[in-house]
Amino acid sequence: MVTDPIADYLTRIRNAVQAKKKVVEIPASNLKKDITRILHEKGYILNYKFLNEGPQGIIKIALKYHPETKHPAIKEIQRISKPGLRKYAGKDDLTRVLNGLGVALVSTSQGVMTDKEARTKNIGGELLCYVY
Repeated sequence: MVTDPIADYLTRIRNAVQAKKKVVEIPASNLKKDITRILHEKGYILNYKFLNEGPQGIIKIALKYHPETKHPAIKEIQRISKPGLRKYAGKDDLTRVLNGLGVALVSTSQGVMTDKEARTKNIGGELLCYVY
């Protein structure tokens, strides 16, 4: 039993990147699908596919690497808000990750979005993770 499915999701991606895997499979949920969609839009993953296998489905993620140097697109991915200590940020408290080079994923009342989108819409929320 996984107590923090988002941390499990991030750890699976982190471990696959360190092992230089091309594809990683993760149990699906709506929140994980939203995070995957944003990571693809921002260019951190190559592609993804949602499969309806098993009781909850599977997300297949193709990881992205530089074609010549083989460096991964995801240098670091870390969980911010945890079940034991939730981290929330208001619209004025959303910080930029690596001076705008990275992305903070925020769960808001209007869905999961990046910190930049949340600042544009003037809403805050729960800080899920930082990716850079």
